[in-house]
Amino acid sequence: MTIAVRSRRDAAPPKFVTGSILRHILVMTGAGAIGLMAIFAGDLANIYFLASTGDQAVVAAVGYASSILFFSTSIGIGLSIAATALVAPALGAGLRVRARRLSAHAHVLTFAVSAVLSVILWLLIEPMLRYLGAQGRALELAITYLTWLLPTLPMLATGMTSAAVLRSVGDARRAMHVTLIGALVNTALDLFLIVYLGWGIEGAAIASAISRVAVMGIGLYGVIAVHRLMGRPKWATISNDAVAFSAIAIPAVLTNIATPAGNAYVTAAMAEFGDGAVAGWAIIGRIIPVAFGAIYALSGSVGPILGQNFGAGLPDRMRSVLSMSLWTATAFTAVAWLIMAISAGSLAEQFNADGDARHLIVFFCRWLAPLFVFLAALFISNAVFNTLGFAHYSTALNWARATVGTVPFVVAGASMAGAEGVLAGNMIGGIGFGLIAVYLSFRLIDKLTRSHAATAYES
Repeated sequence: MTIAVRSRRDAAPPKFVTGSILRHILVMTGAGAIGLMAIFAGDLANIYFLASTGDQAVVAAVGYASSILFFSTSIGIGLSIAATALVAPALGAGLRVRARRLSAHAHVLTFAVSAVLSVILWLLIEPMLRYLGAQGRALELAITYLTWLLPTLPMLATGMTSAAVLRSVGDARRAMHVTLIGALVNTALDLFLIVYLGWGIEGAAIASAISRVAVMGIGLYGVIAVHRLMGRPKWATISNDAVAFSAIAIPAVLTNIATPAGNAYVTAAMAEFGDGAVAGWAIIGRIIPVAFGAIYALSGSVGPILGQNFGAGLPDRMRSVLSMSLWTATAFTAVAWLIMAISAGSLAEQFNADGDARHLIVFFCRWLAPLFVFLAALFISNAVFNTLGFAHYSTALNWARATVGTVPFVVAGASMAGAEGVLAGNMIGGIGFGLIAVYLSFRLIDKLTRSHAATAYES
């Protein structure tokens, strides 16, 4: 693989190929974290308002449904990763016309693919929930929740793709607005539909569905009206772009569904210990994205910054992007752990958690949270692999982590320490894969650096 050569540059240079890399990382991550944590806070608001009813079956239902929603959302994220991997290098090389075409085709392909997948998932709602261990009233409530939300996957995936294009051009603020405003819509509707009207889980589902439509509208406005990065789709060339898109999107989607697949297994393992354990796991699943939202945003920022420098032919800056991202993730994890350890008890109380649910929440916050740094390393490495054209590395590592890095550790943990052992096994299993991913990322960038040096010498 060779570094792309610049040509047909715009009047304005690409944003990330000059200046402080750390500043680019912090600015992009800061804006992204606000947007992501806002939307995760919206999800947290859903479960908070539902938990205030004291009905553990409702919370368990959201827990079961969340495993499937995580799966569907991960598909959208995988498709948006392909947009970043195509658009950012084009912008870095100064090929704006190409970037406009790729952006348009990425949006069209994302909507079409996610629409087909949402129909498939919608038809399999009940079998999937039964596989996870849902039964009785929790099963009925989870079916209702997913029946409303799964058809909105195309809207969410399209909004994610728009946000990815906005990050690719360096507009962190508008990319933040995509998710931030969507979260505000979600939370406001939660208050009205759940608290005021008393619609319960149906109200939570309707609020989330409407917010996804808002996410799509805001994202498309930024791409089309503000940056004019949406050319008219051309059917004569979309087939060629579909090949390039698929080469990244397919392994990226497979990579992203590995985590929800592993989490689904953990949910099924938790179900063996009752609704209390599942409710605790569901609450933890909402706490993690809020507590570690900066890390999720960081992993989303690596692709655009790395991609522009890749397109501009600057391998030394590429290595610095990776190094500084890993150190930043370590610092974010340490701060999040400190806050969670101190507030563990009060967090459990806020969700009216008791028994097994409370034990799991406190155990995770005080003892397991620091292990998230290894998952952060894996997420950052995924961005490196996807951007540099080695998305199959991400797929292999993430599925290995979701299988051999999850199943035996969860089984061993369950036999030794019950529900807490399940949780611990799931986190411990990710350590080795995070380390392997970092090693491969640096090795890949070094390989590209040597290739670039050889090309420069020959010319």
